[in-house]
Amino acid sequence: METRKNRRKKRKSPLKKVFLTLLGILLVFIIGAGVFLGKMYFDAKGTVNQVTEPATERQYPAGKGNKDNIKAGKPFSVLLLGLDTGDLGRDEQGRSDTIMVATVNPSTKQTTLVSIARDTYTEIIGHGTTDKINHAYAFGGVSMAMDSVENLLDVPIDHYVAINMKGLKELVDAVGGIQVVNGFAFEQDGFTFNEGTISLNGEQALAFSRMRYQDAEGDYGRQKRQRQVVSGILKQAMSLSTLTTYQDILASLENNMKTDLSWDELVKISTNYRSALTTIEQENLQGEGFMQDGVSYQAISDEEMQRVRDLLKNQLK
Repeated sequence: METRKNRRKKRKSPLKKVFLTLLGILLVFIIGAGVFLGKMYFDAKGTVNQVTEPATERQYPAGKGNKDNIKAGKPFSVLLLGLDTGDLGRDEQGRSDTIMVATVNPSTKQTTLVSIARDTYTEIIGHGTTDKINHAYAFGGVSMAMDSVENLLDVPIDHYVAINMKGLKELVDAVGGIQVVNGFAFEQDGFTFNEGTISLNGEQALAFSRMRYQDAEGDYGRQKRQRQVVSGILKQAMSLSTLTTYQDILASLENNMKTDLSWDELVKISTNYRSALTTIEQENLQGEGFMQDGVSYQAISDEEMQRVRDLLKNQLK
């Protein structure tokens, strides 16, 4: 916590005792805050060390992602995976039902968040098949998912963050809930979501991000709501109000999240990229449905693919 030294004029003797009393209270507050922030620092570092898991088996193409971008203060990319496990007693490998690529640019002070439909038909790098993009994680974990998304978008994927459904729910509660702007009223999982700006707790956020059958945009409408939830969490996490609930935030991450971002990288992101994380541009890779062998997929046109590739490449300059 930063403090500013205020120059004070000399006080007359009758006020001296009052001044010393106030100074003593201030010193107690500063010391107490220092202990609190010190504990928070080491608690957070311990959690990050626990959830850190490098993507060690990447194949395509070797070294395309740049692990030094954050250290150098350059734009970087992160693959965000929402796993369909961790809730309702599910603990298998699972699939990445939510797939987003985030580019964070400190120069433009902007984060661009692009959703990829889970049914997107593409090459699964390292598996020798062409399939739904969300099968990459099921077949080969985060490394295969990173390789396959990197191949699809033709942009470097530097890092990843994977969180399961239980973690998402607990994280929303840990930051004190979020606010989103809902385009139309609907019901899902026993909750009613009115049109307009609404507040969501963890259970509600999970239900809000799951709905697709009542949406004319189908899975693309669901992707929009997923981006809203992620944006809401980021904005809440960057606010000072989360300082008092940081232990809840850490607890929600310990058993439900994995990332290859190190503690030092996260510290640099929080200090050097803070302004970029508060301005979030939301996009999606738009496809068209088709059937093959009785299975539904999403095909991406050349024009749409080029649009999104150019968007991400410009943000990584």
